[in-house]
Amino acid sequence: MAIPSKLINLLLLFSLGTVASATVFTIQNQCAYTLWPGVLSGNGPTLGDGGFSLAPGSSMKLTAQPGWSGRFWARTGCNFDASGNGKCLTGDCGSLKCVGGGVPPVTLAEFTIASGPTGKDFYDVSLVDGYNVGMGVRATRGIGDCQYAGCVADLNANCPSELRMLADDGSVVACKSACAAFNTAQFCCTGDHSTPQTCSPTQYSELFKNACPTAYSYAYDDASSTCTCSGSDYLITFCPTES
Repeated sequence: MAIPSKLINLLLLFSLGTVASATVFTIQNQCAYTLWPGVLSGNGPTLGDGGFSLAPGSSMKLTAQPGWSGRFWARTGCNFDASGNGKCLTGDCGSLKCVGGGVPPVTLAEFTIASGPTGKDFYDVSLVDGYNVGMGVRATRGIGDCQYAGCVADLNANCPSELRMLADDGSVVACKSACAAFNTAQFCCTGDHSTPQTCSPTQYSELFKNACPTAYSYAYDDASSTCTCSGSDYLITFCPTES
């Protein structure tokens, strides 16, 4: 039996609407060295098998359906065997295909994608867990504010000695958060400092903020660091050269 043309048109429109509502993340490596991006899904299926290798100058596209949430980060200095077993110097998650988040200090890009066509996506680049690689997020279409979020500066080069994470050769491979370095309520926004009113910026979070004004610098840095956009795809760049 032939399918009525009206039904065919409705199915076509539904199909196009479904494709249009998906969000495409383009992960781009502009660093001079290989990275192993990690992906952790908070809501929805795991993207990119949770982790993969990305050579300098290359990119990877991942597609998320409406309502997806999760985070992306870079792992550096990784060694994996043919089965994906191994470790990374920074951002390690236990294997090539992550099943958990990256070990701090690590730069994060965080997303909550709208569940419907009229909703807003929320996204940010966070230094709350420290910094290992420069990172930027750019909305590539969409409507709304659609701000750039990121950290173009090399914080490893200017990391205070008490926050430095060192490789065996003494080079600085990451910059810890003050919370990770000192584990006090003041720096971790816990205990008596667990509200926006009682957890203020510190000299360390201000150092991060001055270097990277559009990135989260501490737990309650929402006002200047949470970005919104509707109906957009996103370009996530490691080692961006401009904002």
